[in-house]
Parts: sequence; structure tokens; C-alpha cells
Amino acid sequence: MKQGSGGASGEGVSPEVKLHDGLLIITGASRGIGLATASLFSAKGWRVVNISRTECPLPGVHTIISDLSMPGWEVLIEDFLKSSQDGEKHRRICLIHNAAVMVRDSSLAVNADEMRQCFEVNVIAPAVLNRVVHCFMGHRSSILYIGSTLAEKGVPGSTSYVASKHALVGVMKVTCQDLGQAFASDNLLKSDEPQTSISTANEIHTACICPGFTGTEMLVAHLGSDPEFKASILGMQTMARLLDPKEVARVVAFCAENPAVNGSVVHCNLGQVER
Repeated sequence: MKQGSGGASGEGVSPEVKLHDGLLIITGASRGIGLATASLFSAKGWRVVNISRTECPLPGVHTIISDLSMPGWEVLIEDFLKSSQDGEKHRRICLIHNAAVMVRDSSLAVNADEMRQCFEVNVIAPAVLNRVVHCFMGHRSSILYIGSTLAEKGVPGSTSYVASKHALVGVMKVTCQDLGQAFASDNLLKSDEPQTSISTANEIHTACICPGFTGTEMLVAHLGSDPEFKASILGMQTMARLLDPKEVARVVAFCAENPAVNGSVVHCNLGQVER
């Protein structure tokens, strides 16, 4: 079992990602897609808080050491937000659920304990973190989920991972609806206040970014040392290569920047060969 590290003002959809100062809270930013995303946001002036079992190697990133598979980790996050200057309500926050556990298992021979751990990290932890962080979020905040091509497909030998990523898309879609209800309620309250425009209600958007095969440590471990297996993976890509984590990070940043993607499943996979 492997556990991996798995925007801005302006109207309309900008062709460029122009991130402004805010707070990025991301899980699993010690490597892979999470590390690349933390690096991009940090370079654009965001304060970055990483939640993972190991330190993020980037300078200036604050890591809260937590094991998302163990219940109770959220107390550390809540205490940090309340006690630090980053706990100021209500600021722009981008919350990215990136950490994931990958399990190789057959639906005909599932290890229940491993499946529970997979769902604890991949599905339950994001839902719990939403509950903790949402109350600190201000206008133009976002809740972004890192899914997978396998969030909409099934492949042999990955039951727990595939099922959890399908579930994560479901969590994102419900998040969109729940945020919509909260926005409507906020509008209703503000409409009763004198000299207050309805448009001042906080807009918070969500999306699920689904990368294809990406050159991360988790994927390398999953592929193993079988050259034929790796060749078969590359053969599934129309560009015959793996995604670079930095490419995925740029898509994530675009989604943080653009509320127009609210409720969307955004695929970035270099184009997969249909069979």
C-alpha cells in the first residue's frame, strides 16, 4: 500500500493563471503533484500549509505532520487555524485534497482493512477537512479535489483505489450543491441588511481535477520493475509519455483561478487511447 502526495480576482475566464496572495492548504505536498502544486502557489505569493506524514521540502512551507488514516488528526488543523495569523476570518483560501493511498487489490479478494484505510485517506479525510476549513473561507475561495482518470473508469486489480476516486467525484458534486445552498442563504441574509449588495456574499467554488498517468513516486512504485507493464501504460497515451507533475499543477491553479469550473470534473491526461 502506498500513500502519495498525490486563485485570483478578475471577471471571466483568464487565459493565464494570475494567482494572488492567499492561503493554500494542501494535503500530501511532500512530493509528486502536491509538491509541484505547492511550489507553483508559493512562487505566486501564497502562504502554503501542507498536511502530510512528512515535511514538504520547499522553503517557507509550514507542514502539519498528520496521518490522515488515523482519526482525530483534524484537531491539529483546527487548532492551527484558530491560533495562527492564518486563522483570520474570512480570507481567500484554496483547499486542495491531494493526498491519496493506492492499493493493488482485486474485487474478488479485497483486504477489508486496506480498503478502509484507502477510503479513510482518499474520501473521509477530505470531507472532514472541508468541515474544519470551510468556516475560515472568504470570497473567491475554492475546494479542489485531485481525482484520477480512474475516477470514471475501472481497471483490473485496483478495486479500493478506483472505488475511492469514484466516491471522491461524488463528494465534489455534493460539495458544489452544499456551497450553492450556503451562498443562497448568505445572499438572503445580506439582502436584509441596509445598503448591502447581494453580490457581497462569499463565492466559493469547487472542482475535481483528474490527471492521467503522472510521473510520480507513487505511480513508479505501482508500476514496479516490469518493463512490459510500463510500456503498456505508455501505449495508452496518445502522446506516449507520462504527465509531468508541474503540468497537473498548472491545471489545478487554473481551476483555483476560475469559478466558472464550479462543479466540474476536469480531465488532464494527454489524451488517452480509446480501446
